[in-house]
Amino acid sequence: MSQSGSHDTQGGTTRLQARRRVYLIRHGEAAASWGEAADPGLSDQGHDQARDSCGQLAARLDGNAATLISSPMRRARETAAPLTERLGAPLKVDERFREIPSPVALDHRQDWLRAFMRASWSEQGAALHRWRDEVLGAFAALEDHSVVFTHFLVLNTILGWAEDRDETLLFWPANASITMALEASDGSWQFELGVQMRSRVN
Repeated sequence: MSQSGSHDTQGGTTRLQARRRVYLIRHGEAAASWGEAADPGLSDQGHDQARDSCGQLAARLDGNAATLISSPMRRARETAAPLTERLGAPLKVDERFREIPSPVALDHRQDWLRAFMRASWSEQGAALHRWRDEVLGAFAALEDHSVVFTHFLVLNTILGWAEDRDETLLFWPANASITMALEASDGSWQFELGVQMRSRVN
């Protein structure tokens, strides 16, 4: 699976005649960090972020029917909840959009994550490449006007594939940020990146 693509944080890609338009939303702020809990829900701020993201997404969809998809993780499903309620649409849970699996114990996950984000995909083993292939397969199968509630490294994995980059980390999507992917008629993808954070992943 290989495509070329580019990203544009200034909104220029909206001029494309998109064959498919996909919205990728990172979950809102979690109630516990990645190294503290295996599957935390949202914090109070995370719920506020989810409601704000819902309003933005509803405006962008502008009445178009949308397929709503979520990672199985609580923080992603809870971020999706305001939009599913507003649109009265079902939420499909897709295991392939879950966060990257950690090969270490919970109390060592933050250290492992920092090391992973400094590395490249060519340095990774078979298990992580299988996860990456599942993410990209799920992305390739999306329909027009799909909205996917997912995770930090899932977003980086999709952008890295589209730009044919080997780095594991290309950008820092903020909690509940909306990244839009647009497929052009030639099959390439361009991205409008959502708001970015400065450092910490939760």
